[in-house]
Amino acid sequence: MRTLRPAPLTAEAFAPFGEVLEATGDFRLINAGLCQRHHDRALLDFGPDGRAGISIFHAEPRVLPYACDLIERHPEGSQAFLPMTGHPFLVIVATSPDDRPQAFLTNGRQGINLHRGTWHGVLTPLSAPGLFAVVDRIGTTPNLEEHRFPEPWTVLAP
Repeated sequence: MRTLRPAPLTAEAFAPFGEVLEATGDFRLINAGLCQRHHDRALLDFGPDGRAGISIFHAEPRVLPYACDLIERHPEGSQAFLPMTGHPFLVIVATSPDDRPQAFLTNGRQGINLHRGTWHGVLTPLSAPGLFAVVDRIGTTPNLEEHRFPEPWTVLAP
C-alpha cells in the first residue's frame, strides 16, 4: 500500500502548486477601520480566451484514511477553493502523475488557489457540509485532464 501523511498547509510548502488564501500577514484597514483587507492574495489566470466564474461546490465529506485514485488538472486556468464553513479539508497535489503526491491539511480558515496546470486531487472536505466557493476559468475550450493511479495512494491521519 502506498501511503501519504498530510502536512499542515503553509504558504512556503504549497508555493510550487499555488497560493494559500488566508487572513494573515499584511493588511490595510478599510470600512472606517472596521475591516482588514488582506490584498491581492492570488494570481488568477484564465488564459487569453477565458473569464472568471464563481461557482458553488457541495462535495460529500470523506474520512481518513482516504484512498486517492484520481488526480486532475486544468491546463487553461487557475482554480481557487474558498471554504464556506470553518472545517479543514484535504488538499492533494503533484508535480506530475508519475511523481509522489503531497497531501496537506488546511486549518479550516484557509483556502487555496491552484496554479494553471497543477495536478491535484478532487475536492476532499472532511466534514459536512462540504460547501466551497470556487473561482475558475469559464471558456469554450476543454479545461480538464484526468489521471487514474494504477494503485491508489492512501492518505492516513496526520
